[in-house]
Amino acid sequence: MQTAELIRVLLFLLAIAIVYTVAAWVVVRLLIRRFLRREPISRREWLTSALAFGVAVAGALCFAYGYFVEPYWPEVSRVGLVSPKLAGASRPIRLVHISDLHCDPKVRLEEKLPDLIAAERPDLIVFTGDSINSPAGLPVLKRCLTRLAGLAPTFAVRGNWDVNFWSEMDLFGGTGARELKGEAVKVDVAGMSLWITGAPAGGEFQNAETLEAIPAGAFSVFLYHYPDEIEAIARRKIDLYCAGHTHGGQVALPFYGALVTFSRFGKKYESRLHRVGETWLYVNRGIGMEGGDAPRVRFCARPEVTVFKLSAGRP
Repeated sequence: MQTAELIRVLLFLLAIAIVYTVAAWVVVRLLIRRFLRREPISRREWLTSALAFGVAVAGALCFAYGYFVEPYWPEVSRVGLVSPKLAGASRPIRLVHISDLHCDPKVRLEEKLPDLIAAERPDLIVFTGDSINSPAGLPVLKRCLTRLAGLAPTFAVRGNWDVNFWSEMDLFGGTGARELKGEAVKVDVAGMSLWITGAPAGGEFQNAETLEAIPAGAFSVFLYHYPDEIEAIARRKIDLYCAGHTHGGQVALPFYGALVTFSRFGKKYESRLHRVGETWLYVNRGIGMEGGDAPRVRFCARPEVTVFKLSAGRP
């Protein structure tokens, strides 16, 4: 976590502590004066107490929303991209991007996700890592990926959780999803060929031989968990870089966005679409939530499914 992110988090927690401390003090003081000392309470004091109590209740409702509602309320983001490299396609190509499933034993969106994606009629599906929060979540992950791979060719890379905690675990075997470990794969769709390449988090994303294997005129998609390598990848003239990791902050503030992204670029690439040189970068907010002791809460950062419509044309 960057220093700026740590400061933002501490200020946020301090603000919450101050709000609830003040609210408790105002309400307790009012009750003591009213019922123990039998002192008269002015209208202004009643209004001040009601405001403090209301702010505290609003905070509790926001937490309840972030715990019970938003994690189960996915958003489908539709993005149209054009490239002259797609001139050979007989129709627009539909590529679905998901990330950060972070499966727990408790099912959240994993059973609904395949039906949601099926409705988008995908030609290809890509997953940019962070699969499970614990080994008990593996059956949930595999059921979901198996259904997704039955819809369209599905490609996956490992995220930092997968590499750091589950490197010896077979996350994708038997699902039909193909794990990319630094190779480039040619995929035929809509009457043309495009190339998909990817690597695990911390892997050899700049493998020169792999990227040079992609024909110069071919449309290319790069899968990597972090958005942090965008500047290096843009120099390689990759067309579309799909990433995740940031969760859009997971807890974000209205009009401000993410407090924390765990990216070396901070908030620069916290979510959505960015153009760097000749490369499009899309940072998906992910489906699940951070594991470990982190609370399973999302606020102003709904789970996201990204649907790219790739068409021929000038960018």
